[in-house]
Amino acid sequence: MRARILAHYGLLIGILIALGLTLVYPIWLTVRGGFASDIVEGTGFTLDHVIGVFRDPILVEGLVNALLIATGTTLLSLIIALPLAVLAANYKYPLKGLWNAVILVPLILPPFVGAIGMRALLGRAGAFNAIFDTDIDFLGSAKFWGVVIVEALHLYPILYLNATAALANLDPALDEAAENLGIGPIKRFFRITLPLIRPGLFAGGTIVFIWSFTELGTPLMFDFYTVTPVQIFNGIKEVDTSASPYALTVVMLSVAVLCYVLGKLAFGGRAYQMTTRASRAGGEVTLPGFVGWAAAIGFGLVTALALLPHLGVILEALTVEGAWYNTVFPAELTTDHFESALTHPLAFGSIMNSLKFAGAAVVVDIVLGLIIGYLIVRTTVRGRFLLDALSMLPLAVPGLVMAFGYVALSLSGPFGPGDPLSGLFSVVGADPNPIPLLIIAYAVRRLPYVVRSTVAGLEQTSGELEEAAVNLGASTVTAVRKIIVPLIMANLIAGGLLAFSFAMLEVSDSLILAQQERHFPITKAIYSFTTRLGDGSGIASAMGVWGMALLTVTLVGASIMLGKKLGAIFRV
Repeated sequence: MRARILAHYGLLIGILIALGLTLVYPIWLTVRGGFASDIVEGTGFTLDHVIGVFRDPILVEGLVNALLIATGTTLLSLIIALPLAVLAANYKYPLKGLWNAVILVPLILPPFVGAIGMRALLGRAGAFNAIFDTDIDFLGSAKFWGVVIVEALHLYPILYLNATAALANLDPALDEAAENLGIGPIKRFFRITLPLIRPGLFAGGTIVFIWSFTELGTPLMFDFYTVTPVQIFNGIKEVDTSASPYALTVVMLSVAVLCYVLGKLAFGGRAYQMTTRASRAGGEVTLPGFVGWAAAIGFGLVTALALLPHLGVILEALTVEGAWYNTVFPAELTTDHFESALTHPLAFGSIMNSLKFAGAAVVVDIVLGLIIGYLIVRTTVRGRFLLDALSMLPLAVPGLVMAFGYVALSLSGPFGPGDPLSGLFSVVGADPNPIPLLIIAYAVRRLPYVVRSTVAGLEQTSGELEEAAVNLGASTVTAVRKIIVPLIMANLIAGGLLAFSFAMLEVSDSLILAQQERHFPITKAIYSFTTRLGDGSGIASAMGVWGMALLTVTLVGASIMLGKKLGAIFRV
């Protein structure tokens, strides 16, 4: 027993060190770079760099724009998701099973890829203006709202998943008691339901806010450059000589943390609790006739709007160059772009790179996720709550901050200036080698999905079986391999599929860490193609369609395997 406990603590310490080096330390390097008086050596302390950010009106404008985008995206996502979640949790209506399945569809396309399709739909010569005979410049004066709409249509399912999970845990008796006292449905919702589900809404809203606040790809695709993530991205060229990009990243991280804390105090600090929990299934009310079909149509309209970016990407991938101008649909179609998306040297090379990087990252995540989940659920070692918090930290820390931290890590090495390991990886320079950093970045960013999925599986299975195996002489490793792993295999597969899919289509790490074509992952290649004249946009869209197909399969598979537990994966 003593040896077993020591092994548990050994694993705990080892993983904490690994997460410290690959997660906490890169963030610290970014923060240190923002305050270092000597940026080359990373020594000294000064506030001048951070103060300089607020003295630059362009950088201040970018920060304000980023906050406005995040606020607008979160509010619009909430307006879309909350009514749908209430309908799904409380009522029965026609085609409910279908709508519950397609609600995840918006997640199958990164918003920056969807922006390609929205450019074709919302451009001055796009389909929208052709339908309504208008001349609205969504990509010019209204590009802010274009970014907000595209991101909200992509991210609202995260809020929906958290809201439905929270609603599923409510006891219908509370609402029934209030109804018996003569309280109307609207007042019951705001006085009873909303306070009880507020933690779930805050959990989902946090992900949406931070995601949209630090989203890099969508503003880039809309040519919206006066926004903090794009300004940080453009600063990568001077990262080894200037403290300005570090300082701007520090400010963005600080604002994200401050917004989270303020939101927690305002919306998550006074959560009401129930003494009991019950399934909502027993309390579902069948909506009659027209009302039921109105609910179904509402789901359909939201889904149709959410599918607009996907439709735009598919049509753009099928369009002959120059054949979609001032028309509702393309005048001439072709499948050549799909072939080019698989055969062009840059496209094919990027696909192979992403397969290798994401595959290696998933292997790391499954091993670490299994160990972390086991330590959290099956042991009583001190420090496991810290391990749980660290493994979830990538969901709360902006991906752009972490990517920038890896750049700083490549400049100084894990053990500071002069570190002999610094030559093993690099981002900038004549002959960079970002592959180890890309794999580490993908693994760290997607580790929460595997950990949450593993924890959900372990909580649903009894620990008595492996205890019995250990008492009969089996080692802990043998018990885990022959008993635990088969029992939670569906959860491991689901978490691994999500981690693989999102790593394949990772944006921030790919755009920042891969600087040469031979290292480009899929998303960096897509961005590169969008800047190419002629068939570039078509090939980029075709690559996005292939990415959609991959995410469709994996998200549907994960949803089937995890069911309502899927919402817990997208929660801080």
